[in-house]
Amino acid sequence: MPEKYFAGFDLGGTQLKYGLIDQKGSLVFKNKVPSPPDIKQLLILIKSLWEELSLKYLGKIQSAGFGFAGFYSNKKKRILRSPNYPALNDFPIFPALKKIIPVPFSIHNDANLAAYGEYLYGSGQGAQSLVFLTIGTGVGSGIILNGELWSGKCGFAGELGHITVNPEGLHCNCGNIGCLETEVSAPALVRNYLNFSGKNEIITAKDVYLRAIDGDQAAQRSFERCGYYLGIGLGIVINFLNPEKIILGGGVMDSGRWLLQPTINEAKKRSIPVIYGCCQIKKSSLGNEAGLIGAAAWARKQLQRSK
Repeated sequence: MPEKYFAGFDLGGTQLKYGLIDQKGSLVFKNKVPSPPDIKQLLILIKSLWEELSLKYLGKIQSAGFGFAGFYSNKKKRILRSPNYPALNDFPIFPALKKIIPVPFSIHNDANLAAYGEYLYGSGQGAQSLVFLTIGTGVGSGIILNGELWSGKCGFAGELGHITVNPEGLHCNCGNIGCLETEVSAPALVRNYLNFSGKNEIITAKDVYLRAIDGDQAAQRSFERCGYYLGIGLGIVINFLNPEKIILGGGVMDSGRWLLQPTINEAKKRSIPVIYGCCQIKKSSLGNEAGLIGAAAWARKQLQRSK
């Protein structure tokens, strides 16, 4: 049987990750490049990457999936608003991609597709219901219910990054105040550290992690604060949906126990014990590849449905 591959593109606020999976879902190629600042450059980049893949895997790529950050409308086939990549706002992305992608393709919210990837091939395997959160520049999430990706009536379901966990918190890019995203993301971790340490310096979330390992108490308290609010959010999810699994991914989760342990501690306090006992909280096993794998797998599924 001829080899068949399925492409996935995962656009984040800082990076565009892309790659191919085979018919079994195994990742056969992956790469990443910086996210361009505007739509014109983004389309030029995607066209270039597609041509690169097409030449390398001549005639073998069957479909392509695109995961974009923001509120993707099933009806309008565009991102209505992207708090962390505003260049996408209300841009007619579907017809633009149709000019440069010659195979069937699909578009969805990036975190939804990462949830789908984890469900099929990652930490979510075997579960019929799960909630996935990716914690990085922002907080994205996706929901699997009864083995299906839950998109909601208009395609906007799963925006847990924009539930309110701190009514006295900061303004979020979405327009709300005190969103989970404002309290748990990489910028929040850095902000916490600067507040706790009293320092005025340019650092990254990775720097805070390295300082936590070295015993810096301000860095450790920064993770505890993020974990506190993430635990509140997960408590809401557990009590409301009673999922089998909650899977945590994204760059900030590379910190491991520094964020995971305070999160679990708080989630347990906030959840009804009998419901909490039904749920496993786990780290993503696909890591930064969850989005592109999920995008490729979703596009493959849409292709199969169309036949």
